[in-house]
Amino acid sequence: MFSNLDKSIANKLIGLITGLIVVIRIAEIVIDPLLGNMVDNTHTKWGKFKPWIVIGNIVSGLLLFVLFTGIFGLAKISWILFAIAFVIIFITLDIFYSFSDVAYWGMVPALSEDSHERGIYTSLGAFTGTIGWNGLTIIIIPIVTYFTYLSTGKSYQGAPGWVAFSIIISLIAILCALSVAFGTKEKNNIIRTSAKKKTTIKDVFSALAHNDQILWTSLAYFLYSFAYVVTNGVLFYLFKYVVGKPNEYWLVGIIATIIGFCTSPIYPILNKFISRKVLFAIGQISMIAAYLIFIFARTDMTLLVIGLILFDINFAQLVTVLTLTDSIEYGQLKTGERNEAVVLAVRPMIDKLTGAFSNGLVGFVAISAGMTGSATAADMTSKNIHTFESLAFYVPLVMAILALLVFLSKVKLTEKEHANIVEELKDKLIKGEISIEDESVNTPITTTSSSIYAPVSGQLANLDKLKTEFPGTGFAIKPSDGVIYAPFDGTIRFTFTTKHALGIISTTGIEAIIHIGIGTVNMHGNGFTTHYTDGQVVKRGDLLVDFDRDLIKEDGYDDTVIFFLTQPQKLNLGEIEEKAINHGDKICDVTFK
Repeated sequence: MFSNLDKSIANKLIGLITGLIVVIRIAEIVIDPLLGNMVDNTHTKWGKFKPWIVIGNIVSGLLLFVLFTGIFGLAKISWILFAIAFVIIFITLDIFYSFSDVAYWGMVPALSEDSHERGIYTSLGAFTGTIGWNGLTIIIIPIVTYFTYLSTGKSYQGAPGWVAFSIIISLIAILCALSVAFGTKEKNNIIRTSAKKKTTIKDVFSALAHNDQILWTSLAYFLYSFAYVVTNGVLFYLFKYVVGKPNEYWLVGIIATIIGFCTSPIYPILNKFISRKVLFAIGQISMIAAYLIFIFARTDMTLLVIGLILFDINFAQLVTVLTLTDSIEYGQLKTGERNEAVVLAVRPMIDKLTGAFSNGLVGFVAISAGMTGSATAADMTSKNIHTFESLAFYVPLVMAILALLVFLSKVKLTEKEHANIVEELKDKLIKGEISIEDESVNTPITTTSSSIYAPVSGQLANLDKLKTEFPGTGFAIKPSDGVIYAPFDGTIRFTFTTKHALGIISTTGIEAIIHIGIGTVNMHGNGFTTHYTDGQVVKRGDLLVDFDRDLIKEDGYDDTVIFFLTQPQKLNLGEIEEKAINHGDKICDVTFK
């Protein structure tokens, strides 16, 4: 952009750009949650995340192209006008990119309410992100050099090549955004639907402040991220000034790339057998071991390579995203607020904050330890080395240990606890303590009464006869087979990812949930097969679900099928006669208040 400008002016503009980036990163501490709140309050027929993913990528992609053209050569006309335009364009670009980033990760809880399935989505997102980031470092120079050569006939990295690079990257970003928009579907389950209340800025920060699991998880991740980013930033100084082998620094990038490609795909596999709290601990212990190698055995290249491997074996980012994702239901249960995009804005916000802080600290480390200018490893004194170790390794080591202690002692939101929270939210909904406000699926009541028919064959009973004291208004059936049928003409509203429960609304306005088994949410969908799609119109007696009663019992759960009304305050349920029934038999009449 500035190759043909006076050097003093070019330096001013470069200083402006780098300074602006640091300021914006710090400002995003407040900005990202606000953007998240805007995403949360978006209601369109495409959902609330997809529009921002697409718009964010299109706008930021176009502005990226404009910046790489040097704002169409404006700097050569007036560097002051260029500076003003650059500030405006860059801030706009950053805001729209943040919209896309917040919406992308905020979409995870909308795809599934099951922790394990969320883990798969998150690890895949992180894995493809790793491909993008590391792929960028591989293709950037060849692309810029090639297109510069086509334009000038010279083989170097010139302005035409950078413009071509910006076009390619912008197109890839837009195509990826469109693939997300057209390839995913939000699941509007009853828990999400019940929280479709517009939130204010005050609500956002109040919800974050009152959600202790967000706060403790964020603190643990901040400590980890600060240590990781700072140490990454000084590894070159370690190789050049301490070990005295700057040409071996390429090992850092290679090891980080290989480990990055392995950790994300393997996470959901490991998480089937190992809890995420244990995985976080494994990663932190590996990081602590790496620091000990950096401090006491860094001159041995073999041990140093082992240290670099251990340093990059970390599941902290994935565990943090998933714990924050699950804290959405935790916060909804505790405060009544469900801030999906806001909660998922916390992790990138911490990354930006630690990045801004670490940039300053890395520079301070280099200056304090005398690792600047023409200095070499031979110039380093024991005092220089000690100063470097203290700031580059000892302080981050303490942070890594604190991150481990905070996560293990204060983060209580395990996968099992999250499943219990989901069940408790449903219980509150059954009792009528959570109302459903979703006008898009409301069916007008056109009659004073309607009938409900048995969804499964078995022994009919009142809900108050269940050993678990299952709350709500409805009935229970101890099944004699494992087949669920539609209890009336209506529409399937939603299905929990675990397939053990579905919501259905009749053509007359009866809103209900069919819940298969007690505690079966912990089976994660094993043994359940659905025969419909969400939104499908069904007739009374249509096949809905097959479920394996034997597997339910083998896993230690009750196979009782429970039918309950989600808005009991609007309905009167007729008397339930306890008897043996077949699917399709009339259970009772419902009258509307």
